[in-house]
Amino acid sequence: MLNSGKSISVSKWNVTRGFTLIELMITVAIMGILAAVAYPSYSDFVVRSNRAEAPRELVRLANLQEQLFVDSRAYTANVSELGVGSATEWETPSGYYKISSAVVNSTFTLTATAQGTQATQDAGCLNITITDTGKKLPIACWEG
Repeated sequence: MLNSGKSISVSKWNVTRGFTLIELMITVAIMGILAAVAYPSYSDFVVRSNRAEAPRELVRLANLQEQLFVDSRAYTANVSELGVGSATEWETPSGYYKISSAVVNSTFTLTATAQGTQATQDAGCLNITITDTGKKLPIACWEG
């Protein structure tokens, strides 16, 4: 007599666990909006961090030029005499810039020219230069 053949339901509604399709679509939409906002900032950060290599290497090569001048009383247009690169230009370790040296009388100008994706994404800083007097152009490319 305990069970007379009738099933007893504890709850009228089945309890289900998990996410509904609407909840998942809202989550995907929020993630899409966040990605659309964050990507341009990330892309700009990558370009600026790649650009930091050019001033660093220009200052390093300018120091080598000055050391050469102390030793031999002359600057060189041949960067291989500074202990780096080939005879006419030197490519930075990442490959984003090629650095060349121009010597006129007893002055030099080192120029870093953007290559590949850096050239297309950083149009304002295609050529970054430093001279024997320490003049750095364009100024905006030397600032963080």
